[in-house]
Amino acid sequence: MPKYYWNLDEPGKRCMLTGNEAAARGALEAGVRLVASYPGSPSVQIVECLAAVARAHGIYAEWSINEKVALEVAAAGSFAGLRALSVMKADGLNVAMDFLTTLPLSGTRGGLVIVVSDDPGAHSSVKEEDTRYLAPPAHVPLLEPANPEEAKDMLAWAYEVSEAVRLPVIVRLVTRICHARGTVKLGPIKPAKDSPSFPLQQRFITAARFHPRVHERLDLLQDHFRDSPFNLYTGPEKPELTVFASGVSYDYATEAIERLGVEKRVGIFKIGTLWPLPEALVLENLKRSDRVLFLEEIEPFLEDQTKSLAAQHWNMVGPLAFLGKRSGDVPWVIKSRGMGEIDPDITIEALAGTLNMSFEPGSVRLRDKKARLPEIDLPLRFPNLCPGCPHRASFWAIKTALALDGREGFALGDIGCYALGVLPAGYEVLRTVHSMGSGIGLASGFGKLKDMGFEHPTVAVIGDSTFYHAGIPPLINAKISRSQYLCIILDNETTAMTGQQPHPGSSLTAMREAAIPVPLAELVKSLDIPLTVGDPYQVQETIETIIDLLQKGDLQVLLLQRGCALKTGKDQAVPRVYVDQERCLGDACGCSRLCSRVFSCPANIWDEEAGKARIDEVLCTGCGVCAALCPQRAIMVESQGRDDDADI
Repeated sequence: MPKYYWNLDEPGKRCMLTGNEAAARGALEAGVRLVASYPGSPSVQIVECLAAVARAHGIYAEWSINEKVALEVAAAGSFAGLRALSVMKADGLNVAMDFLTTLPLSGTRGGLVIVVSDDPGAHSSVKEEDTRYLAPPAHVPLLEPANPEEAKDMLAWAYEVSEAVRLPVIVRLVTRICHARGTVKLGPIKPAKDSPSFPLQQRFITAARFHPRVHERLDLLQDHFRDSPFNLYTGPEKPELTVFASGVSYDYATEAIERLGVEKRVGIFKIGTLWPLPEALVLENLKRSDRVLFLEEIEPFLEDQTKSLAAQHWNMVGPLAFLGKRSGDVPWVIKSRGMGEIDPDITIEALAGTLNMSFEPGSVRLRDKKARLPEIDLPLRFPNLCPGCPHRASFWAIKTALALDGREGFALGDIGCYALGVLPAGYEVLRTVHSMGSGIGLASGFGKLKDMGFEHPTVAVIGDSTFYHAGIPPLINAKISRSQYLCIILDNETTAMTGQQPHPGSSLTAMREAAIPVPLAELVKSLDIPLTVGDPYQVQETIETIIDLLQKGDLQVLLLQRGCALKTGKDQAVPRVYVDQERCLGDACGCSRLCSRVFSCPANIWDEEAGKARIDEVLCTGCGVCAALCPQRAIMVESQGRDDDADI
């Protein structure tokens, strides 16, 4: 077995780990026995780390069909007396909320920790969402680490909290913690000794009458959280200003105080146990100063909770000035960057402003330096699909078919690599993108409007992993309601967006064991819905198929199957694609540089000096789709070594 840093059995050793690796290590040190998740950035690597060493530590790890099922699988481990872990991103917690809100009512047994990763700035998500607001209505304790080492330690401590009060515990990570690297001191790995059991007298029932019991358990956390090592005050006893910070904002605040040289004027109260708020400890720190500055991502959750507590105990803490996102002292909306995420510059600027100090952010200094540099004409780069991605060919076929159909049809999208269909990479084909499975659900609604005079054909586009996750129920809904639309499933044989994890249609599990796949074609056939199977690389054939299915007008499913270019490129020899410079007419062909500018594959490059197209042989995956689209047949594919030819 490979020797991973997060798997070293060397207590005391210091290693450089990412936040995700550190969280995985924390679960190992806590003796986790069952791990379940649906892959989602930015925390997908936590389960990958644990799955890689699962057999060696007696752990069961799986990629579940969706987050609700993942949490249910983890809860089963808890009910059986094992320590269990469920990992998901912010969007996934929404999927799991129905089950999560029932868990505290029934209580848990073995420690159950839920790692939820928010994405401030929406770096790898369609939206920013602050999952901290979901903890109070679900009655689930909430913790937040400030750095990778604290992620490891806090995850292990979360199991103790869970078992002490018999509740699941949420540990909230953010992108800058998940992907940051930090020095982590390894602790001992707890050996897997406990055997699962489910005694006859053991019952986990959800009922409204258990609601008071949940609050009793939450009240027990006040003492745990007051003495938590993750709540810490540093600074003068009576500071001019007290900073309340959580998560990565604590590190930004520490840096800001040091850079401004205000260590004797400002104190920091770091709070890692965000809900329920440790009231006595918070009140104690509110009395240090008459001004409090809040630093947190994404929404003012800590700020609002603290204000509410202070209002209840105003006679104890006295008049206070609360400075934060609500007051505008901490920027909430950053021009061109959206909102929610903060950084060292934002933190220093906010702190300097509250202290009436002048400060020039690094971005301003860099802008002045940049102005003195020679200007370099760099091309504008949009997010793009990988070279050879079958989705590019699929979107081209969908766009062309809808145009040729002539009835102003439209395509609805979903979450995955193919969400790029809203951008030039996908020819701006998709008109909607919401949550997983929503494209098919929306299509079910549009597909029932024909009797009201709605004549526009509807196409729902969904990926294979997303279809397993959330596409089956809305497709069944469409069948029983006799909704009329075309559902196109883009099957690239993997969960490509998050790193090619297996899904129910794959032949491997998360632990790389042989699996019994559930073929998409057989699944759709079992629903007695007309199914057509095609290959997006066969561009002209796919266009004609889509037109034909749109003309039929009833519920149809088109399964476009072609493996992810990155995945298949690892296993197969890549054929050479090249441009015959004698055939290529350049701009004279009238195609507006179809191969490079319009088709937008990164491997197709326009050579300005030569006035001709060329192929980047390093990037090119040899799919040959550009050859199928070239009107002059100037793009050629070597036939030698190819198992199948595109339309060339």
